[in-house]
Amino acid sequence: MKRAVLYFALLFLTGCAVSGKKAFQKSFEREVQNGLFRNQFTGLMVYDPQSGDTLFTYNSHKYFIPASNTKIFTLYTALTLLPEQIPTLRYTLQNDSLFFESTGDPVWLHPYFKDSTAIRFLENHQNVVWVPRPFANTPLGFGWAWEDYDSYYAPERSALPLYGNVVQVIPKADSLQIVPEYFSSSIVQNKAFPYRRLQNSNLFNLPEAPKDTIEIPFVTGNSLTKKLLNAVLSKEISVARKTNHKLDNVLYSIPADSLYKRMMHMSDNFLAEQVLLMASGMLSDTLNGEVARVYMLENALANLSQKPRWVDGSGLSRYNLFTPESVVSVLNELYKKYPQEKRFTWFPAGGVSGTLENLYSGDHQPFVYAKSGTLSNNYCLSGYLLTDSGKTLIFSFMNNHFQESTGEVRRKIETFLEVIKKGF
Repeated sequence: MKRAVLYFALLFLTGCAVSGKKAFQKSFEREVQNGLFRNQFTGLMVYDPQSGDTLFTYNSHKYFIPASNTKIFTLYTALTLLPEQIPTLRYTLQNDSLFFESTGDPVWLHPYFKDSTAIRFLENHQNVVWVPRPFANTPLGFGWAWEDYDSYYAPERSALPLYGNVVQVIPKADSLQIVPEYFSSSIVQNKAFPYRRLQNSNLFNLPEAPKDTIEIPFVTGNSLTKKLLNAVLSKEISVARKTNHKLDNVLYSIPADSLYKRMMHMSDNFLAEQVLLMASGMLSDTLNGEVARVYMLENALANLSQKPRWVDGSGLSRYNLFTPESVVSVLNELYKKYPQEKRFTWFPAGGVSGTLENLYSGDHQPFVYAKSGTLSNNYCLSGYLLTDSGKTLIFSFMNNHFQESTGEVRRKIETFLEVIKKGF
């Protein structure tokens, strides 16, 4: 396989030197049909945003399961609708009582951000009344694999998430630390049970003592949220189904950029889902990701040549369908609206950071800044490529329905990207 890839790269470089993109187009099509990419569904588009030329296209108008390439659309939605500082709650003071509602902000006591802005604010008020925000989404998204319910990468969506909606199990010298501590009595050990949690209840299972910290999603709900808030605030809060008071004041938590960077670099599904919910909250009183998606498709994304089927914020759903051309269009909008030094902070850098830390490394500096997307039998990569001639190109490389390892597909893509880097 390695010899075939190297031979193909040499063939590309020779062809590109002679006749540029026509040689690349013909060679790529030949390899898709008969060589390295046969027996799978592949699409690719390479675009020069400075000249406006499409350098290469193959199946770029056809629909693919994008996996976490969906987060590119979520990022663009957030940049369009959310302010530069994340709104964490809305509130009003009435006599001696604080009334508040959530915004979907995911950083409350999050294991990574550990933000306590909202908690400290609530601690400073004796009488706290929580008005639960209307929430129109199911905790798990349409098209998500049901058996992922106990997996760290699929926490439930909620209007007021706490602790990232996961239980952390942290090994200590002779014990286990459970965060939040509320769940300490809900841990059992059953080696015969294959899952880390019962599907519909917060009873957690550790078949073996973990050697490293693990995260297990918990079943969310308003009753549980109230109990967790009571515990961390060390006081009893009240709950009101609705209020006649206008919650006009806004409390902000962290800079939005730090949230987007984590979402994109680590391909964090939970953050992506909550970001889409927060965006919807800028348009409606109800938190509903569909509101944000419809708004974007009818406004900022109305000119897409192929309207996507877009069903979640993270890309966990196999119902999502995007074309390479539509992904390139959104990346081009980011290219036009944001300077490179800012734009590149949102995307993992090849050989340096995030999900690309061990992939697509350049000789002396990164040449790929892109978002990967992986589901079983599917791997996509879309973003920006820096060529040896000094160009910044936009690309979307989508691969569906392969049966070989994802690592093999990544290596093939890397070869093609290196050829583009040197040849254009």
